[in-house]
Amino acid sequence: MKKNELQQAHYQTVGIHDKLIINLRDLSHIMRFLYEGKGSQKRILIIMNEVGIITQRELTERLGIQPGSASEVIAKLEDAGYIMRTPSKTDRRTMDIELTETGKVSALEAAGQRNRRHEEMFSCLSADEKDTLLSLLEKVNTDWKRRYQEVEEKHKHCDHRRGCHGHRGQKHH
Repeated sequence: MKKNELQQAHYQTVGIHDKLIINLRDLSHIMRFLYEGKGSQKRILIIMNEVGIITQRELTERLGIQPGSASEVIAKLEDAGYIMRTPSKTDRRTMDIELTETGKVSALEAAGQRNRRHEEMFSCLSADEKDTLLSLLEKVNTDWKRRYQEVEEKHKHCDHRRGCHGHRGQKHH
């Protein structure tokens, strides 16, 4: 039996809760594949186009990534001519980051691509089905945040690529 056939056979034998988790896991993998990550260049351009001038620290916090990762991506964007850094007028210790004209054009293109992809991702659903799905996801999300808040806090600063130190070195997915 091929891997896909084994997975399908297993899926047919499990209960509703396992089927829900399997589907959520599979959707998560597809979304990770479609999106380059929290600190992708396109995501940074889109965010910066929405907020305007921002400090590197504020951008790093908004993205939820490590400062070193942000510095690397910001340097690449600056080298490509998409952003420029200038000393902050209010705090000389920090740098303000803003889009160049080229960066603004690229940000608008990236936002358009993202919007088209989002529409495509849910094109199999009617408007009523989208409303129902959203309502159900919000309900589950609210409950899980409340119910599993402690687990979420423990893993908030976990580096999933290297494993979570202090959590027996296991990766958590």
